[in-house]
Amino acid sequence: MKMAPTSKADKKAALDAAAWMFNVVTSVGIIIVNKALMATYGFSFATTLTGLHFATTTLMTVVLRWLGYIQPSHLPLPELLKFVLFANFSIVGMNVSLMWNSVGFYQIAKLSMIPVSCFLEVVFDKIRYSRDTKLSILVVLLGVAVCTVTDVSVNAKGFIAAFIAVWSTSLQQYYVHYLQRKYSLGSFNLLGHTAPVQAMSLLLLGPFLDYWLTSKRVDAYDYNMISLMFITLSCTIAVGTNLSQFICIGRFTAVSFQVLGHMKTILVLILGFFFFGKEGLNLHVIIGMIVAVVGMIWYGNASSKPGGKERRSSHTLPTSRQQKHSGLSESSELDGKV
Repeated sequence: MKMAPTSKADKKAALDAAAWMFNVVTSVGIIIVNKALMATYGFSFATTLTGLHFATTTLMTVVLRWLGYIQPSHLPLPELLKFVLFANFSIVGMNVSLMWNSVGFYQIAKLSMIPVSCFLEVVFDKIRYSRDTKLSILVVLLGVAVCTVTDVSVNAKGFIAAFIAVWSTSLQQYYVHYLQRKYSLGSFNLLGHTAPVQAMSLLLLGPFLDYWLTSKRVDAYDYNMISLMFITLSCTIAVGTNLSQFICIGRFTAVSFQVLGHMKTILVLILGFFFFGKEGLNLHVIIGMIVAVVGMIWYGNASSKPGGKERRSSHTLPTSRQQKHSGLSESSELDGKV
């Protein structure tokens, strides 16, 4: 009888590690594929491509629902529209921010999502962080900043775009965790609700936004067999990326997803040097990578200790205990199978 808690904890740890690995592999993979697609083959229509990603994800959820892997669930329309609004502002904001800002300020904006996500958890979930947890987050921010932030120049419209991107992305990621807990939704269920609306809105908005950003029309692009193969590969990997993001944030929190997610930044840098040239690889980049990894390990250890990251009061979401337990246990089992 004494072995049961241990085996349950070991199983959870194994599933947590698998979820992170799933997200890291798919996220790094899609970045490398998209970089080749855009830099080598000139497909610079990022918003339209994201719409295709969600259309492919929608197709996956339809097939899984037909096969019986996704059970009927309910998500109120106001909550759905709010989530899609945050998610689409995040996608559009990031694309516009990258165009209007220097790469250095764009990276600083991405790093600022961690303190914003911490603020949202403190305000809405009454989370309290220990001193070690706060320090480990600062170490991660320092390490990633050292190896990614180079030139930093700011302008008014670029700052506004970055501000919108940071807050909408942080709210979207917080909402993933919030909706899964409040409405007892698994990753598949939540994707089944949100992906179709995101696909439709981005495919309608994307071509116009991409034309505004690039002065190129997506319908005038010179499609060929290789570019279509890369687009198909990107859409296929995106299914795993979208699903793994929901699984990870559902199992952890938006802050943990952001902090440990910077491992993807480090891997993208390493693979970028390997595949696309080593001219950016120097001592301070290597030092930054090492500092960031040390901070991630410290964060994982500090936040898992008692008092490392906990609620200040008995703050619970308005959902019945029985519904939450049964719904989340079924969804966790399905996520575990994935």
